[in-house]
Amino acid sequence: MTRWVLGAFARPSTYRRWAYFVLGGALASPYVLFGAILVPSVVPAASTLPGAVAIGGACMVLALVGTAFLPAVRALEFAAVRELLDDPVPDAAGAASGRARVRAAALFTAHVLVGGVVSVVSLLLPIAFAVAVSVPFTGGFTLGEQNRITVPTGWASAWLPAAGVSALLALVPVVAGLGGAFRRLATELLGLRAADRIARLERQTERLLERARLARELHDSVGHALSVVSIQAGAARRLLSRDPAAADGSMAAVQDAARAALDDLDHVLGLLREDGAAGTTPPRAGLPELPSLLSATRLAGVGVSADIQGDLAAVAPVVSREAYRLVQESLTNAVRHAGKVPVTVRVVVTQTTLEITVGNPATGAGGTGRGGRGLRGMRERVDLLGGTLRAGRDGERWVVAATLPTGRATP
Repeated sequence: MTRWVLGAFARPSTYRRWAYFVLGGALASPYVLFGAILVPSVVPAASTLPGAVAIGGACMVLALVGTAFLPAVRALEFAAVRELLDDPVPDAAGAASGRARVRAAALFTAHVLVGGVVSVVSLLLPIAFAVAVSVPFTGGFTLGEQNRITVPTGWASAWLPAAGVSALLALVPVVAGLGGAFRRLATELLGLRAADRIARLERQTERLLERARLARELHDSVGHALSVVSIQAGAARRLLSRDPAAADGSMAAVQDAARAALDDLDHVLGLLREDGAAGTTPPRAGLPELPSLLSATRLAGVGVSADIQGDLAAVAPVVSREAYRLVQESLTNAVRHAGKVPVTVRVVVTQTTLEITVGNPATGAGGTGRGGRGLRGMRERVDLLGGTLRAGRDGERWVVAATLPTGRATP
């Protein structure tokens, strides 16, 4: 206890808490003026001193409680707690619900009332100490114009300066203790309740899942485009001198792939901005766009044979988007790891399921290196949709096979 009392003089938090109460005292000034001057002057019942004190005090408290619900006042209280009480509730963004507003108003009211008392005491004690130091020499002091208190001079009154010093020094740990009590009170009143914390965690989880989904989309679309660009740029370089027309076709494919990647990049980066604004170009991702994806891959010099059965438009949009990305990532892996080898794509849409199979010869590095972010991303997509995924060697071929629910209700 003694160590805590002595430590209060050296801790910076003590003086920040003191400033917190001084701020409360400053905020109390207009309410005191309202209750002490305006109300007694207009209310007849306040003609007597007891009546003036009772009515003025009641009106002051009512005005204080009423203004405590103002948004600006709540923001001021949150800022004061954050800066001067060492931010005991960093996860509290502000009072939003009715109960939270009531709790914030209660803290502000207590802050102003207690701050007013601490401020008055902080002003009076230094004055009282200065008077007490002079008393042993003057033999008394005057209260007002007529009342003078006389005390013995000399050592008989030496206890008065000692009492003044003690009171002045005692004020420091008292303020530190009151500040600690208000810090705990702020934690109780402004802190998020369990339901609010759960709701906030759910919102954060949703945002993280959305960002992870966008990261997968960006990886798939840009990775596919870069694979096409790499192959076509190499082909154009080889053909430039002997077959300019073919080289021109390769460069056109590079241009189309780069433009599509930029469109997806613009969309994803727009969604990832802090303001949440989406890019101006919507993502071109869905099973109806599958023929365009296969054509772009063929332009890269990869032989793609496709077997598409069923109505691609009958698949639910969310499943359609993820299925498109599965095919895109599988084609990207085939181009990246196996080179210009024949690739087979089979998509079968039934009433309740969507089956996707992409295979290619596992030549060279075709059967290795497939366990990175791309494959993990595909597994995450399939798991989220409640489907199954198999990816690996099947004899001399590398096969990716996924089964997903179509997401459409059975009639």
